[in-house]
Amino acid sequence: MKKYFFIAVLFSGIHVFAQDSTKTLNEVIVTANKFAGKSSLTGKVVTVITKEQIEKSGSKDLSQVLNEQAGIYINGANSNAGKDKSIYLRGSKVDYTLILLDGVPVYDVSGIGSNFDIRLLTIDNVERIEILKGSQSTLYGADAIAGVINIFTKKPANNESAVNGMFSYGSYNTRKGNATLSGSGKKFDYNISYSFFKTDGINETTDTSMIPKADDKDGYEQYNIYESFSYKPTNKIILQPYLRFSKFKQSYDQNAFVDELDLTSNNTNLQLGIKNAFDFGKMHLNVLYNYNKSDRNFTDDSTRSRNGYDIYNKGIYLGNEHFADAYIYYPISKNIKLTAGIDLRSSNSDQSFYSVGGPYGPYIEVLGKDSLKQNQSGVYAALIYNSNKGLNIDLGGRFNHHSAYGNNFVYNFNPSFLLNKKFKFFANISTAYKTPSLYQLYSEIGNVNLKPTTAITFEGGIQYFSKNNKFNGRITLFDRKVNDGIVAVADPITYAYQYINLDKQNDYGADVEGSYQIGKTASVKLFYSYVDGKITTLENGKDTSFNNLFRRPKHSFSLQWSSRLSKNIFCSVSLQYTGTRTDLNFYTYPPSIVTLKSYTLCNIYLDFTIPRSKIILFADLRNVLNTQYTEVYGYNTMGLNGSGGIRFNL
Repeated sequence: MKKYFFIAVLFSGIHVFAQDSTKTLNEVIVTANKFAGKSSLTGKVVTVITKEQIEKSGSKDLSQVLNEQAGIYINGANSNAGKDKSIYLRGSKVDYTLILLDGVPVYDVSGIGSNFDIRLLTIDNVERIEILKGSQSTLYGADAIAGVINIFTKKPANNESAVNGMFSYGSYNTRKGNATLSGSGKKFDYNISYSFFKTDGINETTDTSMIPKADDKDGYEQYNIYESFSYKPTNKIILQPYLRFSKFKQSYDQNAFVDELDLTSNNTNLQLGIKNAFDFGKMHLNVLYNYNKSDRNFTDDSTRSRNGYDIYNKGIYLGNEHFADAYIYYPISKNIKLTAGIDLRSSNSDQSFYSVGGPYGPYIEVLGKDSLKQNQSGVYAALIYNSNKGLNIDLGGRFNHHSAYGNNFVYNFNPSFLLNKKFKFFANISTAYKTPSLYQLYSEIGNVNLKPTTAITFEGGIQYFSKNNKFNGRITLFDRKVNDGIVAVADPITYAYQYINLDKQNDYGADVEGSYQIGKTASVKLFYSYVDGKITTLENGKDTSFNNLFRRPKHSFSLQWSSRLSKNIFCSVSLQYTGTRTDLNFYTYPPSIVTLKSYTLCNIYLDFTIPRSKIILFADLRNVLNTQYTEVYGYNTMGLNGSGGIRFNL
């Protein structure tokens, strides 16, 4: 337990204050149990990003808002707009965090790891985010090894019709805007939204040997359309069809330190679905279906610059997925509640790659949907006991069947105890799994004998609820063990790559979260996160362990002060510290390890509400100290930048 020594000192030596997610006993959360319940009645670790926090985020994108939360580090959040945004939840791999949209799991089955690209999501249509940490496969199935991020879209206000939106302009000729038309009636609600984001961007790489930086701005543009409707034929039935369409196009550089003028990519995502809710006395039945279509392509025509061997290459990656889920919520008694359901998932993908100009002639690789397909089904249940004396127990399990690897079982056991309505002690033992992706199973380097990646997470801590909400807090310790990680390795004789189950991963750490209310108009929030880990592999017949949390800081810290300076003026200032990280330099063989320096970013947000109106003017300044730092070795980040804009609600 040496690895927890300094955490134990921290636990016993400081007063901690919580984020908004731990502010009151009666805060309602949904993601923990798939039904609305009070925060005090669950021992699961949930962080909530509220509607107010999102509205005060200025012109930040989704990755930047998530990056301000305890236990989450998003590599690339402060790089060029089109740079990939890699989610490291508690230091886990990027494909170990499951994204939910209004409770529906979303994937990109055409990708190597099948994880969904959050660049496709605009924060303009987000009302609330719940981050559920720890292994969560019991309720949510595959990929929820580190946790889930549940993004709730905006809903119309009761019995109102409204038009609201935002427009901003900022550094690098960045333009953002959105408009939403919504309405609510006795039986019919609607919400229709459109948003856009365009920027000239910065030069992604740090190389200046080929062309001046000013000539190689890697631009980005994105469009989002969202439509949702709700029809209530009776007070016991709700039908909610929806459509989500996202598309972005970007110019980007091929590798670290390598400028590229001709490399572009397009990413399109379409989701169609329906959510239905039925009441049968005390029992509530939810039935949902989601169709998810992904279309990604990459083109390098080498018209203005040439890197590597090819004079032309193009990759096309298509994915289709059907997901259906039916589950009940049934209060067996005042103290015992049941959630139980069945879900089905069917996936297929078409992938092709074509190149011209290499030393060995044209190269073609085609993987068709007849071979790139899989199906899986799951049956799950969770029983929640809430005593009248503060004891709460959550016990659940899931049986999953996969068309390629067969059967798998996961469970969770989550007791907690609320003492004097002030202190909540909680613990959690939960297991999870990740199914091999279509690419890992069936590509030319795939392996149909892959087993699922499995994990077990132990976590525990204490949460404090102050009587007057002046200061509140939570400390969480966690330990996550992952087996049968999927990696591509080269045969030492033939040098041919193939995916295999190889690694044993052990990550551990702590999150400290807090807030303090200063009078009636100001508050201070903070968090500190620590994560460490090692991988164990077999080398020369012996187990060898080493740290492999590349691009992930061991220590991170954030402090935010916010205040309503007057009735019409709001201001917030934040400091965010990211500790040293390691990365790989692929320009040496074998790749060498480099250390990226720690850095601190200071951001300032200010808004002014025009009196007797629903119009807000805002300014958002980021990296005001113009700190020079690196997120990915060989790539640039944003210096001092900012934007100003207007929000309206008519």
